[in-house]
Amino acid sequence: MEKLLECKNLCVSIEGKPVLNDVSFDVCENDFLCIVGENGAGKTTLTNAILGLLPIASGQILLNGIGKSDIGYLPQKLKLSNNFPASVKEVVMSGFVGKRFFSPFYSETQRCRADDSMKLMNIDKLKNRSYLELSGGQQQRVLLARAICAAEKLVFLDEPVTGLDPLASDNFYKLLNHLNKHHGVAVVMVSHDIKNSVKYCSKVLHLGNKERFFGSAEEYIESGFYKAYIKREGIENEF
Repeated sequence: MEKLLECKNLCVSIEGKPVLNDVSFDVCENDFLCIVGENGAGKTTLTNAILGLLPIASGQILLNGIGKSDIGYLPQKLKLSNNFPASVKEVVMSGFVGKRFFSPFYSETQRCRADDSMKLMNIDKLKNRSYLELSGGQQQRVLLARAICAAEKLVFLDEPVTGLDPLASDNFYKLLNHLNKHHGVAVVMVSHDIKNSVKYCSKVLHLGNKERFFGSAEEYIESGFYKAYIKREGIENEF
């Protein structure tokens, strides 16, 4: 499959302190990659570097057939003022902001695509509701619809199930799996929820302070990284 993204020997520093060192991996069409690891390992830093929000110290970030503006991004939390009563549709449509170029208006194609994204996320009946009035699970669906509007081939998600109850979390994973398997969108997800993430992903990048892993989900489950996680968390290995 064609590679959409390649990171080669990537090094990133923040305020002169190395956070990532010599990280290499790739994302191909239809991949579902989970980025996991302990706190402070640089998961969010890696995402920000790829999105161009942080400079890299050395190495390469290569995009094939897409630009950085073509990558959809679902942050941990969308910061909206409590005094800003944005509707669901307005939040979803904001995914096109970087694609309007010199036009102050959204095109008919963009409006139709936003409608399709809301239908896909099963939030079309909520489109006139205030985003701030929704439940956490509903808000995440809105943000994913927004990310889809910004991207055609690749979306990044940073801890998307944080704060969701188990049912909403499970539904969100199934939604991502459907988007990946049936709509051909490559997904890159930063997650602390390793146990549930590996049920759906096809590849895993495990970032550690000294060691790291990149390979298939099946290889990861058999690796010392996952076994150490299972032992540390005191949970049963379901695989």
